[in-house]
Amino acid sequence: MADFPMLSTDSSMVQSPSMVSAPSTAAVRRAPINLNHWYVVAQSSELTDDPLGVVLWHQPIVLYRDRQHTVHALEDRCPHRQVRLSHGQVQGNQLECVYHGWQFDGAGACVEVPYLKENQRLPNCRLRTYPVREQDGFIWLFPGENAQANVTSPMGLPEWDHINYIASYTTIDTQAHFSFLIENLMDMYHGRLHDDLQAWANPALRDIDTDPSRVDAHYDAESYYKIDKIYSVGQLFIPAMRQLRPTNLDVSYEYPHWRSVLGQDFKIYCLFCPVSETQTKAYLVHCVSLGAFHRLHKLPMEFRRFVKNRLFNAARGLLAGLVKQDVLMMEDEQRAFEASPQRKGPEFYPVIGKVQQLICHQAQS
Repeated sequence: MADFPMLSTDSSMVQSPSMVSAPSTAAVRRAPINLNHWYVVAQSSELTDDPLGVVLWHQPIVLYRDRQHTVHALEDRCPHRQVRLSHGQVQGNQLECVYHGWQFDGAGACVEVPYLKENQRLPNCRLRTYPVREQDGFIWLFPGENAQANVTSPMGLPEWDHINYIASYTTIDTQAHFSFLIENLMDMYHGRLHDDLQAWANPALRDIDTDPSRVDAHYDAESYYKIDKIYSVGQLFIPAMRQLRPTNLDVSYEYPHWRSVLGQDFKIYCLFCPVSETQTKAYLVHCVSLGAFHRLHKLPMEFRRFVKNRLFNAARGLLAGLVKQDVLMMEDEQRAFEASPQRKGPEFYPVIGKVQQLICHQAQS
């Protein structure tokens, strides 16, 4: 894979298919993930007092909280009869298998067999553990080499807990390779699919920046929303309140996740959890800034926290509508690839080629 030079693209240029270089279709659609990154496997509220089973790129993993609410991640397999530990329950700081009651600690060691005789020793078996962090409202897991986890940081969502942002999220679960999802997110020219659900219009690609870990596309666009009055949030739900205004639109594939910034008011993230070559789960997170409400900032922090919590997930329905429309398209693309893996349509949008190069580069890293 060649190095990623900095690329400047004049949006007024007419791009021919031959000008958009990309790897083979099969190389992209069957590419594995780079395991040496932090992936999001759950939203914090999903992990309660019961264990939670997740799958990240063919690896079944069980999450559980100990007495201190610290999150642990183990392979989801009891070494006794190979049943899933996520069927079990938490006992103090241990995870108990539902089948025979064997218990395992956060380091993956078997620490209890309820019917063990005095002259018998605990089995010398240890489950694989995964580096895991609870940060910015989500549970991040590192499936690669443990030593790499200490020198790599999760992308993070500082807006999640920031007092001046209102967050909403929805889940994505599509029967398609993760490349279809990231291409969909980086593609600003399918707004016709979303009618009144999309926050921007008339994007014009200004330039693209690339390196071995990311692709950044910068647009001049128009936004339907401007959050500058207390009732402005109603624009999210009432199309008649919207007016087009010039703004910047920046979208980034910060491998393995996605980030978008629209003007001064909106930030959107997509946090990836690829399950397999044909299934991708993710979390789409929408953050609205209240920074323009100067009077609000003078109010007591307790009241501002109340406002933030009261409006949490206000845009969930809007996000779910976008996801439903996009999933239909991505699953059609997946079916078409499986039917004719060598078929490749013409591509006029230069960002897609750069995204595909990054996917293949990371798969080989």
